[in-house]
Amino acid sequence: MTASSTPTAAEELRGAGLRVTAARVALLDTVREGDHLGVEAIADGVRERVGHVSLQAVYEALHALTAAGLVRRIEPAGSPARYEGRVGDNHHHIVCRSCGAVADVDCAVGHAPCLSASEEHGFVIDEAEVIYWGLCPACSTDISI
Repeated sequence: MTASSTPTAAEELRGAGLRVTAARVALLDTVREGDHLGVEAIADGVRERVGHVSLQAVYEALHALTAAGLVRRIEPAGSPARYEGRVGDNHHHIVCRSCGAVADVDCAVGHAPCLSASEEHGFVIDEAEVIYWGLCPACSTDISI
């Protein structure tokens, strides 16, 4: 691999100290190609790529990949966990109150953690997680005024 080439999923797994399996590669690819997917959708994507995989195996792999920093877990209030491949930049999310669609929102100001707490209570803050709520374009056109 040259310095300018993008590492493969297998290389990233190895680099994170994780065992490389066809299911883990398929899972990482599914999350990265998806759009804030839930566990069932990820499991379906993995099955399309490699055949049978248990839901428990998907949960275990997601836990390992999240802990290794290869995927990010978000859990908007009242929604099941979703996973994305965009990691390391401390971006935020906007969620549609009607259909549940999720979109990325880049940091509003400055470097991570993007926001400054009014009181830190002695904590060393390294991340801010903000979720904006509203209506997506499709749902907002459904509302009659």
